[in-house]
Amino acid sequence: MKIIPYLSFSGDCREAFAFYERVLDGTILDMITHGDTPEGEGAGAHWSDKIMNAHMRAGEYELMGADTPPEYAQPGGGFSLSLHFEDPARARSVYDALSEGGEQTMPFASTSWSPGFGMTRDRFGVHWMVNVVPQA
Repeated sequence: MKIIPYLSFSGDCREAFAFYERVLDGTILDMITHGDTPEGEGAGAHWSDKIMNAHMRAGEYELMGADTPPEYAQPGGGFSLSLHFEDPARARSVYDALSEGGEQTMPFASTSWSPGFGMTRDRFGVHWMVNVVPQA
């Protein structure tokens, strides 16, 4: 079994995935719009250029998402995506990039369990935890 987080956006999925692709050194595997599919016709012409499904890979991990028409939107709270790095400099760099235009909810700093940990909500509303795995 594989668990792939699926994120909902309110119209900025394309921008978010381009950002995640750059920050996480990922590759977008697939990105289709509502207008690209017969199922998307029900979303209306104003929604045809919005993303129906995006799929990217970063290392061994995957992330998916879509623009969700307002009538199907669900609150996005209650979870965070947790990233774990061995390299403290890389962790800090990713944390800083994810924080740009967003809100740092816990500044990146040394903790009792890690040489570097921080929490942030990015400019798309996605919550992230960035952690440095302590070396044994």
